[in-house]
Amino acid sequence: QGRFTLLRDTRTDGSFLVHHFLSFYLRAGCKVCFVALLQSFSHYSIVAQKLGVSLAAAKERGQLVFLEGLKSCLDLLFGEEEQPGQPSPLGFLSGSSSDLRALFDFVRLSLTPADGDSWKGPVLLVDDLSVLLSLGASPVAVLDFIHYCRVSVCYQLKGNIVVLVHSNEDSEDEENELIVNSLCHHSNLILWAEGLATGFCKDVHGQIKIIKRLSLQQAGEQDVVQIYQYKIQDRNVAFFARGLSAAVL
Repeated sequence: QGRFTLLRDTRTDGSFLVHHFLSFYLRAGCKVCFVALLQSFSHYSIVAQKLGVSLAAAKERGQLVFLEGLKSCLDLLFGEEEQPGQPSPLGFLSGSSSDLRALFDFVRLSLTPADGDSWKGPVLLVDDLSVLLSLGASPVAVLDFIHYCRVSVCYQLKGNIVVLVHSNEDSEDEENELIVNSLCHHSNLILWAEGLATGFCKDVHGQIKIIKRLSLQQAGEQDVVQIYQYKIQDRNVAFFARGLSAAVL
């Protein structure tokens, strides 16, 4: 409880981590607010079905609150009328506001326990944060949004936050790297998926660096770093130590 997990990917697609956490928390009986800015609901639903979870059923029983960012963007850009009293969570696109307060309010209201709720704990899942910068949000607004979400979800509601962000150390996108570096400093756990420096391999799809931020919990402690390689399969992901893949053995 109260943990902030950062999913970071470089030279590869780390979305398999998002699908894992989504299905994991739904199976665990947690209330999940999923801010999906990258793909449609049907995409996540098809992958979740392979993992044995029905997103449609989770939405119907009130366990999953799903914000389909692609649809919300189209509605705003092409002038679809908002429902009275329900401003769009992505209202900053219309120029009415430069901050992400509406998005934070959406998250807070979605995860605030209602009378009779029996969910184990609230979870905020974001895929992926870099899209907000592409849509025109400033780095300060994005960091403010995450800060207020941490205060509300992690500290007040004793829940968890999982955020995916893309990064490229050679990129000239200074704003995105500012976001990545700032989130790394505030994360309890970092799962960093990287593409292989040697290029494509059918038996090894990449490597994942697991960084446990012990220094965040206690001054003077060293962070624990573990590195594994992985291969994405149809219904799961196989992890193994470096040099122990089928391509080597």
